[in-house]
Amino acid sequence: MSDIETLPEHVRANREAWDRYAVEYVEPGRKSWATTDVSWGIWGIPDAELQLLPDDVAGQDVVELGCGTGYVSAWLARRGARPVGIDNSPAQLESARRFQAEFGLEFPLHLGNAEATPFEDGQFDGAISEYGAALWADPYAWIPEAARILKPGGWLLFYTNAPLVILTIPDVGDDEVPAGTELLRPYFGMHKTVWKGDTSVEFHLPHGEWIRLLRATGFEIEKLVEVQAPADASTRYTGIATAEWARQWPSEEAWFVRKRG
Repeated sequence: MSDIETLPEHVRANREAWDRYAVEYVEPGRKSWATTDVSWGIWGIPDAELQLLPDDVAGQDVVELGCGTGYVSAWLARRGARPVGIDNSPAQLESARRFQAEFGLEFPLHLGNAEATPFEDGQFDGAISEYGAALWADPYAWIPEAARILKPGGWLLFYTNAPLVILTIPDVGDDEVPAGTELLRPYFGMHKTVWKGDTSVEFHLPHGEWIRLLRATGFEIEKLVEVQAPADASTRYTGIATAEWARQWPSEEAWFVRKRG
């Protein structure tokens, strides 16, 4: 039996999907590698505005869970951190290695599943996921795993879709239609989402369940930022939400939590 056959079904599905998607993320990845300015999510909001990253990450060992092309880890490395990236997609990691050579900045990259990493207990000062594991891994598996590999007092920052946008996006297959003003699916019981015409598997939780899970796995919640799109916002992810919609309701959110000492 091959290694991939031993993976959970959703992990296999997401690996296959992201190996297909990877080509679409090469140029956006290169653009993000080329800047030292940290910005977040589909609206590209500067960290100076959202204030998500710790003020000083110099000297910290930080793991990026679902690193994709590795640009978040590159930002961390330029701020003096010692990042390590792990991703489920060989094609995405190929892009990340190409960018490391192109921009002359190297850090370890691992092929693997954020739900069951190869890292030691208490290995990292911080963990981060902009989408990545935060969207594509089962939170009931990856959140406990993040807690395991963090030191006591270590921080976790993850950035993902807000529940409200998921409740209001029409599921119409290949025709992308952004979020509207009608609730289209239940809030209670949110967990696994597979959109029509797609094979990838997303994961979303209600806020109450996020709070329960984080506290049950040893985290204290320091910050929840529900992201409002800037007035002049634009995005290439037109099937998620319009800027007008995202000025009124959160399309994205960021959690900053810390492992209890």
